[in-house]
Amino acid sequence: MSVDLLLGLQWGDEGKGKIVDVLTQKYDIIARFQGGPNAGHTLEFDGIKHVLRTIPSGIFHKNAVNIIGNGVVIDPVVFVKELEGLEQFKIDIYNKLIISRKAHLILPTHRLLDAASEASKGKAKIGSTLKGIGPTYMDKTGRNGLRIGDLELDDFKERYRNLADKHEAMIKFYDVSIQYNLAEMENEFFEAIETLKKLQFIDSEAYLFQALKDGKSILAEGAQGSLLDVDFGTYPFVTSSNTTAAGACTGLGIAPNKIKDVYGIFKAYTTRVGSGPFPTELFDEVGETMARIGNEFGSVTGRKRRCGWLDLVALKYAVQINGVTQLMMMKGDVLSGFEELKVCTAYNYRGEIIDHLPYNIEEENVSPVYKSFKGWHADLTGLTEYSDLPTELKDYVSFIEAEVGVPIKIISVGPDRTQTISR
Repeated sequence: MSVDLLLGLQWGDEGKGKIVDVLTQKYDIIARFQGGPNAGHTLEFDGIKHVLRTIPSGIFHKNAVNIIGNGVVIDPVVFVKELEGLEQFKIDIYNKLIISRKAHLILPTHRLLDAASEASKGKAKIGSTLKGIGPTYMDKTGRNGLRIGDLELDDFKERYRNLADKHEAMIKFYDVSIQYNLAEMENEFFEAIETLKKLQFIDSEAYLFQALKDGKSILAEGAQGSLLDVDFGTYPFVTSSNTTAAGACTGLGIAPNKIKDVYGIFKAYTTRVGSGPFPTELFDEVGETMARIGNEFGSVTGRKRRCGWLDLVALKYAVQINGVTQLMMMKGDVLSGFEELKVCTAYNYRGEIIDHLPYNIEEENVSPVYKSFKGWHADLTGLTEYSDLPTELKDYVSFIEAEVGVPIKIISVGPDRTQTISR
């Protein structure tokens, strides 16, 4: 058997949670391979909206096992609150949810370090969500981190104290004013740790190897988006992990030759949260309308998302570096009502027209080259067949497919799992 991947192809918030939820019934195992609790996956069904932060999006399907892989960073306090939010749904958490021993822990002092670092940058801040994710990955690569498996050791508290003391010294180095009560934060942390220890910890690479050997079907679920990848995103305005297909191999311990289909998720337009370059960003009423109709606010942070036209240059780039085999277009319904749509097909890069993503896409270097399309006014939210979609939307879809060279297999026309059109 092989592993299929599901990835975001823009700056995150593409709607991955909904698609995982739709696809889950086809898979025995759903495995999250990177990221932390700043990435909220929103699922909506039976009139209820669910926001997951760390737990894989297959948790609501009774037959799927959900794995949090070694590439994920876990905040026990946030995680336990997430578990409490699931209690009303009578989910068998202790059999359906398992965690890699090699996943790293976010400590209270990681969050404080995040806040101190961001405050010290002033106007040059990168737009961190202040969840402690960057400092945790820094400890991981610096070989200082604490992992889930360390919770099983007798000297865990001593290890914790040594690292937390080091963090406090670093916070003082930043010389900024942040208010906190560490003792209170630590009490909450260690209470959450006790709940966390009730779950099953596994050596996930061995578990997944055996699952493949036994013929199990696996879907690897990413967080954030490809343009936030620490290596291939719009650095330094990126996340701290590998959000691309390669991250699934390192974040789960699966071999590259075990990957089969790569599902790429993108919005019919483009959004971005926080700081960083965004060539197609709209600052007019059109952008405001997109944000309002699309409810473009972060599911975890509540931060308003910046909106703009679809950027095909960036989309093609993401398709190429991920080896995408199928595309899923989200929020097609949000574009209903616009007289004219635009798609960025190339960049004017320092006076030269290019169709690839250059090293630097800051606005002083790049301006978008647009192709215009006729809009549509039909309400898509109740449609269930591709043949019923407006001709203008079909033309839009066909153009994207031709430009990118990958078929669009799913078009989402609303937030509910039923509002999904397959081709």
